[in-house]
Formats: sequence, structure tokens, C-alpha cells
Amino acid sequence: MITRADLEAAAALVHAAMPPTPQYAWPLLARRFGVEVIVKHENHTPTGAFKVRGGFVYMAHLKRERPDVRGVVSATRGNHGQSLALAGARAGVPVTIVVPCGNAREKNAAMRAFGAELIEHGADFDEARTLLPELAGARGYEVVPSFHRDLVAGVASYALELFTAFADLDTVYVPIGLGSGICGLVAARDALGLETKIVGVVSDRADAYARSFEEGRIVTTPSALTFADGMATRQPDPDAFEVIRKGVARIVRVSDDEVAEAIRIYHEDTHNLAEGAGAAPLAALGRELRDGSVRYGDTTRVGVILCGGNIDRGWAAQVLGGGTPILA
Repeated sequence: MITRADLEAAAALVHAAMPPTPQYAWPLLARRFGVEVIVKHENHTPTGAFKVRGGFVYMAHLKRERPDVRGVVSATRGNHGQSLALAGARAGVPVTIVVPCGNAREKNAAMRAFGAELIEHGADFDEARTLLPELAGARGYEVVPSFHRDLVAGVASYALELFTAFADLDTVYVPIGLGSGICGLVAARDALGLETKIVGVVSDRADAYARSFEEGRIVTTPSALTFADGMATRQPDPDAFEVIRKGVARIVRVSDDEVAEAIRIYHEDTHNLAEGAGAAPLAALGRELRDGSVRYGDTTRVGVILCGGNIDRGWAAQVLGGGTPILA
């Protein structure tokens, strides 16, 4: 359990390295969706995504508890790797990141720029992380998982900021990758004693968490071929799943076409560029309003987490031009 004191301590570590990100009620989004939409702008962090918060907290605790650590190794599609690279550089800890072959070129460049050594391995995230034990053993490094209590406490600082600014949110939509973002949101809501409903969002091409939620047990999928790479997970984390199972109202699947349209809406209505996972919550809100599965009143406030803006230029050009990147 993450307490309010834990959240505030983690937030202090985060805010020593970066300012809080804004949360705005954009009028054009309210006009479009018929409900006040509060956007939490995690695309405004030093790495362009929410994950950096967890990296700062994890690395601060690692250096305090094991000051002689030789280095760390982890797997990612991009934002987790940027987080560790930046936090590791600040703490003086070498960072090696494993990415799948063919990973987003610009995310790879950003991780290297922040100081990480990059290794390509496997066809997707779940295959990439199979290399971690071998690398850690050969180098004497520690493996940093994609889901860990310190990472959750760190990223929960975005939720603490959001709920402090808007305690009356009826519902918040948040994407699910491996689970730190949504679990941080659940932790903050519960620690603050709020009644806000939390809705997870996954790609319909990477819906392992949705299947697991519906069946009440861990379900894996054979593939996760979505351009919304922050949600491209085939194997749910058991600890994250338990938090999600107990604390989340529902999980909504969205298509890549819906995600692409949400990216265009963000650009048109707010002039922010979202990556696929960052736009997915807005896509889920639109889907639920269109199919009538939810109805919100005139004074209802709904939150959406724009978790990151790290989309490669080629995909951004294709999406903004009206298309949808196709992975096969």
C-alpha cells in the first residue's frame, strides 16, 4: 500500500528535478465531447512522458540503499528507458537499455542522448526483456523492472498534482502499458480518499490487460502489434494486475484508427502532439460517448492522461495527414 506520506515524499524527489506539469480544461475539447475534459499534460516533462517521475524516485532510493551499484539494465519501448537514462545520468549510475529490433528511431536517439547504452534484441518488448538476466549477470548490473513500487510511487506524483488541482473529477481515463501509470493513479485516489472512477485503456491489438480484467486471471496474448507502442504489452505484470483488478472501474479497448483520430483531435483542439498511448484515453472517452455506454452531465468533469508526446516524425506526419500507421 502506498500512503499519502509515501506520495508526498516521492513528489518531493520528483519536484526537486522537475516542476509539476499542468492540467488544463480545453474549451474546444469540451465543445467536441459535450463534457468538461481536464487534460493532464505529462507530455510536458523533461523526457516528454510521465515515466521520468518513476525514474527519479527509483534511482534516488537505489543510490541511498546501494551506493556502490555498478549500473542498471532494463527493457523498454522508449519512455521507461528515457526515464532511467536521465535519472541515471543525474545519479552517476550507468544505464543499459534493451529495446526490440525496429524500435522507434527517435525514442532510441533520445535514450542515447540522455546517456543510455542501447542494445536491440527480440521482436517486441516481451522478447527484449528476456535478455536482461544475461546482461545483468555478465556486467554485475541490477535489473530494473518496468513495474516496481518505487516507480509507481514516483509516477503517482502526476496523479497527486491532478487530484490536488481537481478533486471533483468524476472519471479519469488512463492508458495501460505495464501498469505503473494506472496503478499510481489508483494509489493517489485511494490515499486522498476520493471517489473518482478510474478507467484503463488498452489497444484492441494489445489487450492482455483487458482480457485478464474480464476473466479475473492473468491472460497473455501472442502479439501486440499497435503503433501505440506505450501500450504494446503481451504479458500483464501480476502485481499491477492485482491493483487494477481491485481499483479500476473498467478497461476500454480502442483501435489504432481511433487512437490516430485522437492524436489529430489533440493537435487541432490544443496544439499538443500526443504519442499513441498518450492519445488513447481521449479515444476511449470518445468511444464510450459514441456508443452510449456512459453519459456525463453538463457539470461533470472528466480527466484524461496525456501520458507522453514521443511519436516519431514519420508516424506523426502520417497521422496528421489523416492516416493510421499499420504494423503487421
